[in-house]
Amino acid sequence: MKGNMENHTKITEFMLVGFKSHPGSQLLLSFLFSIMYVVTVVGNGCMILIIRTDSNLHTPMYFFLQNLSILDICYSSVITPKAALTFSLGRGLISYNGCASQMFFFSLFGTTEAFFLAVMAYDRFCAICSPLLYTIIMNKRLCIFMVMGSYLSGCINCTIQTGFTFSLSFCGHQEINHFFCDVPAVMHASCSDVFVNEIVMLALCGSIIVGTALVVFISYGYIILIIIQMPSAESRRKAFSTCSSHMLAVSLFFGSVFFMYAQPGVTSSPDKNNTISVLYTIVIPMLNPFIYALRNQEVKGSLKKQFKGKGFF
Repeated sequence: MKGNMENHTKITEFMLVGFKSHPGSQLLLSFLFSIMYVVTVVGNGCMILIIRTDSNLHTPMYFFLQNLSILDICYSSVITPKAALTFSLGRGLISYNGCASQMFFFSLFGTTEAFFLAVMAYDRFCAICSPLLYTIIMNKRLCIFMVMGSYLSGCINCTIQTGFTFSLSFCGHQEINHFFCDVPAVMHASCSDVFVNEIVMLALCGSIIVGTALVVFISYGYIILIIIQMPSAESRRKAFSTCSSHMLAVSLFFGSVFFMYAQPGVTSSPDKNNTISVLYTIVIPMLNPFIYALRNQEVKGSLKKQFKGKGFF
C-alpha cells in the first residue's frame, strides 16, 4: 500500500498520445479540429444571439435550445483546443491536475447535455400532447429548475467519476491512449485493479444514459401517436419538422455515449473508442446549431429577419 501511494504521488503529468496508429495525420487532425472548433463556437454563438434578440423565440423550447448552445460551447472548449494543440505539437503533455480538471468539466458538461436532451423531449411532449396547458406546465420557474437540476446531476456524476478515477495508482505509466482525459482511457493507464471503477462507471453512466434516453423515447412515442391522429396534413408536417431535429441530435448523442460508457469492457479497446469519442465531443456540438436551425422554420424566419434588418437582402 505504501509503495502504491508513493507511485501515485510521483505522477505529475500524463502524455496524451491521441491517434498514435496514424502518426502522419497529426497536422491534418490539428487543422480539422481547429476548424470544427471555430464552427462550433460561431454556430452556437449565432444560435444564442438569434434567440436572445428575437422576442418571438422567448419560449421554453428556445430557452432550452439557448442553454444547449451555451453548453455545447463549454463542452467543446474543454476538449478541442487542447486536442488541436496536442496534434500540432506532436506531443500532448498535460499535468496531473490539468487532466483531473479536464475530466471533471468534460463529465459535467456531457452528463448535463444528456439531461438537457431529456428535458427538451419533455418540453415537446407537453407542447404537442397538452397544448392548452403548455404555458401553465412549462412555466419560467420549472424551466429554470430543470436547467439547474441538469447541471446539479452533472456535477454529482463528474465528482464521483473524477474522484474514483484519480484515486487509482499509475505506477509511472504516464501514457494515456486518447486525445483527452476521458474516464475509460485514464483507467486503462492505471496499474490498479479497475474492476470497482468500471462497476461504478457502468452503474452511474448506464443509469443516466438509459434513464434520460427512456424519457426521450417515451415522450416521442406519445408525440408520434398524437401526430398521427392530427387531421391536418400541415399540422402533422409542422409537428414532425419541429421534433425531427431533436430526434436526430438525440440519436447521434445517445448512440455514441452508450457505446462508450454503458457497456462492459470499455477500457479494453481504446483505439476504437478514440474514433467514436470524436463524434460526441467535437462533431455533435458543431452540428447541433445546424440541425436545429435548418429544420426549424421559426429559427430560419428569425435569421432572415435579422439579415433583412441589417440590409443584406
